Amino acid sequence: MEDRVDVYLKDQAIIPCLYTLKEPAMMIVWFTKLPGKDQSRIRIYYYDNQTEIIDEGSNYAGRIQVSHSHDAQSGVGSAVLTIDTVELSDQREFICMVHNVSEDGGEGHTRLQVFNSPSLPVIELLTHTGIYVTEEEPSKVAKCKVDDGYPRPNITWYKDRFPLQPSVGEIDIKETVTVKTSGLVAVESQLFMKVIREDEDAIFYCEVQYFVPGASKMSESNEINITVFYPTTEVTLSMNTPERLIKEGDTVEIQCEGNGKPQPIFTFTFKQEEKEVEENGILILGNVTRSNSGTYECRSLDFDTGSEFEDSINITVHYLDHIVVTPEETVLDQMQDLTLTCNALSSLPTYTTWYKDGWSKVEEGHVLELHNASHPKTSGKYTCEVMVPSLPELREQKSVQISVRGKPKIEVTSTNNADHSVNLTCYAQGYPIPNITWTISDRWTGKPVPVLNVETQSTDTGVFSMISVKATSALTATCRADNEIGTDNDSLRIDAIARVTTTTQAISPKGGSGVAIAVIIICLLLIAILGSVLYFLYKKGRLPCGRSGKQDFTKEKASKDDIVMEMKSGKSEEAVLLQGVNGDKKSPTE
Repeated sequence: MEDRVDVYLKDQAIIPCLYTLKEPAMMIVWFTKLPGKDQSRIRIYYYDNQTEIIDEGSNYAGRIQVSHSHDAQSGVGSAVLTIDTVELSDQREFICMVHNVSEDGGEGHTRLQVFNSPSLPVIELLTHTGIYVTEEEPSKVAKCKVDDGYPRPNITWYKDRFPLQPSVGEIDIKETVTVKTSGLVAVESQLFMKVIREDEDAIFYCEVQYFVPGASKMSESNEINITVFYPTTEVTLSMNTPERLIKEGDTVEIQCEGNGKPQPIFTFTFKQEEKEVEENGILILGNVTRSNSGTYECRSLDFDTGSEFEDSINITVHYLDHIVVTPEETVLDQMQDLTLTCNALSSLPTYTTWYKDGWSKVEEGHVLELHNASHPKTSGKYTCEVMVPSLPELREQKSVQISVRGKPKIEVTSTNNADHSVNLTCYAQGYPIPNITWTISDRWTGKPVPVLNVETQSTDTGVFSMISVKATSALTATCRADNEIGTDNDSLRIDAIARVTTTTQAISPKGGSGVAIAVIIICLLLIAILGSVLYFLYKKGRLPCGRSGKQDFTKEKASKDDIVMEMKSGKSEEAVLLQGVNGDKKSPTE
């Protein structure tokens, strides 16, 4: 009976030889048989009581050693052969021969089996562009390769976890086995298959089974998907905005798609006119109008099968035309009635609202009735707004000016400026638009006062006039507005902006501001009393009329609006400059 010892390549092999003799074996010989047809024995080891020989002519010189043992009580002995760094050529039969003194003996046979685990399997697609389901013969799908195995590994193909078996006309598996110079084996397996449409979602991989000492193992490759080409049997049209209403000005994309792979050639037609299509089967309609409404057809052509399929889709482009208001700009007489109508053509139901002067809602509906027109209540800008409730982006507005004949009504306001000027504004309402004239006069002299600048601005119901004047004296400003219906005016009194200049001697801070004011008041009273006495004496003729002496008033040149009074004493003098009430000159005695 032949025993077997399994060992990995490059490992150490231990081959035991057991025997039963009363005495230790006197001679032990190890032989090996050459693999193949030549079954002759080659001695690799010899032992007797006097000699131990490892044959140099064999491949085992320097790689083997033999250990001996014998149990005298049981009579069991052993001669164990150890082989270092096992090679593939060591896979063969080894023979152990044992003899004793009485020339009793025997031999044992052991087969050494060498193993080497292969590399991980590598899977690769054989067709990268795609496989057509219309091919009559099985097509190349993929190949699986495993290297450096011993004994020869086996490859099995799987699709969706189910093993594939060869089937005539459907599945074919071709293997190539290569034995390298090292003795290791490489196996390559190619899978050929007639694919179906469902295979585009299938998972393919290969499994390698190989033997190891005392067992078998397996390893799997990566998973792959294949590209499957199949003809189109149906065409579908769709839009990029299927749930939204389309309005004029939108961009619409229509997608034509077949259920085949690759996509066939598409042709779009609209009203029997061919349209330009993008490479991906999309028709782009930019800035659409109502003329783009209608039925669009898509036709596919498969050059491989020659089959044609088509589909159609209908689109509606909604619109809202510009508003027409009748009558347009209108002038009414007092107490006159007017009916305004607002209309806009639309593809969808509309909602109409009227506003006055831009914000005040006055009516709902396309008709606005105005009764008993008056100015300024009825006058103004009326705006009609039409919108589509189901498509709020569609919205139009149109305004008309309604004027009611009436005489002007004015309002005058003023604003003071930091440079002593006054801004005057006169707003006059009325129709026809009034003309405004300004009259600015000095309140005391009645003389006209020049206007610095005039600015006029018209509105829908009247006119603004804005002027600026210097208020150096009391003024009266009158704004007059008139048209062919009548006249209105309004006046505004403007007080003068006073200008006072005072010259006084500096007072010591120790006296305080209260003392300074008291001194000034006392001086003024003394000057007044002295002036009265002197004037009385002058009238009685008791005071000389000569101009010499300090008691005379010194008359200096003064401006039109100023009076200068001067009083001099031994140590100080004060001059107070007083503004004339109306800018009149006054004599020194006054």
